[in-house]
Amino acid sequence: QVQLVESGGGLVQPGGSLRLSCAAFGFTFRRYPMRWYRQAPGKERELVADISSTGGSTNYADSMKDRSTISRDNVKNTVYLQMNSLKPDDTAVYYCNAVVASYDYWGQGTQVTVSS
Repeated sequence: QVQLVESGGGLVQPGGSLRLSCAAFGFTFRRYPMRWYRQAPGKERELVADISSTGGSTNYADSMKDRSTISRDNVKNTVYLQMNSLKPDDTAVYYCNAVVASYDYWGQGTQVTVSS
């Protein structure tokens, strides 16, 4: 059974940093690209970053480019999102995503709140 479990969210002041983690279970993690999405109140879910199965290729949304780094550990079956220089507009629920056997799997999300 595929399961994605996010952690690492919280309340941070503007300019601060957070590192999100997503632990994956129930599938051969190292074979699949992984993605981080976010959804702010009243807005659609948007792609933040993605990473190839080996970690050799990454892509970022313009809104997070230069402020975030996606990475993965294929031994620990975990994908990470390091976010720096956080802004209030980054406030959202952040979700981990994997497409396995053509099915979209999502974690429960982790809340990130950027506020002074």
